[in-house]
Amino acid sequence: MKTNTTKSFLTITLAIFIISVAIYFFLIPSEVITGSVTGLAMVLAKITSLSISTLTFVINALLLILGIVLIGKEFGAKTIYASLLLPLFLAVFEKMYPNNVSLTQNAVFDMATYTLILAFGQTILFRVNASSGGTDIIAKIVNKYTHIDLGKACTLVGLLICTTSLIVYDIGALVVGALATLANGQAVDYFIDGFNKKKKICILSKEYEVIQDYIMNTLKRGVTLYSAKGGYDKTEHTELVTIMATNEYKKLLYYLQESDIEAFVTVSTVNEVIGTWNTKKNHV
Repeated sequence: MKTNTTKSFLTITLAIFIISVAIYFFLIPSEVITGSVTGLAMVLAKITSLSISTLTFVINALLLILGIVLIGKEFGAKTIYASLLLPLFLAVFEKMYPNNVSLTQNAVFDMATYTLILAFGQTILFRVNASSGGTDIIAKIVNKYTHIDLGKACTLVGLLICTTSLIVYDIGALVVGALATLANGQAVDYFIDGFNKKKKICILSKEYEVIQDYIMNTLKRGVTLYSAKGGYDKTEHTELVTIMATNEYKKLLYYLQESDIEAFVTVSTVNEVIGTWNTKKNHV
């Protein structure tokens, strides 16, 4: 349990660092207001004397209370940690790179890069039941109570915040920000789907028991056996079916090649697995 907790918080730290890089080096120089707390903070920073990092911290603190009440303590604890890290990383970047300018010298390129990097970081956080705070908290609440995909929930919430750009920017900034928010939602769903995809592997082999032993006792995955009959020669066969993560599938293929096992293998992609698949057990 302690190992899993440590791993979760290290994962959160990495994800927040990734998100902070996206915000400070690509979003802020572009001066495009996206549907995020940082985007809202950028608007408020124009009309107040507070810094972006300070405003980000204050808004996140208010939304955190809402997240803890409506989602749960585990999510709240992880998001508190993430929310504290985000303004901290931004503050460090502000000190280290006070004259921050666009790395691409193009607002569109900045937004495209920001969108992809941010979505990747958000996906990592969502997978460990955490968020970077702010609008991600609201998106998580919407997802929990309406079952809308997380990417679409991020888009809906983000578009509302984008409209605040009209306070200090023109309509062009609103359009660009809205497009970036839509792209971010699509990217989040894309990355989440990518993480969830598994491989369904069907194997026909006379040495199916050897393969079964490797899968169950080395890879710690379950196996289902089916009786099959060849359509040409009517020979009885045993088909072995298993579902694996991509890295496990590669290990299995390497094992079959190295062991010189004669087998007929078909592979298909499974978009999502629901149930006890993620619980690995020792097979005896």
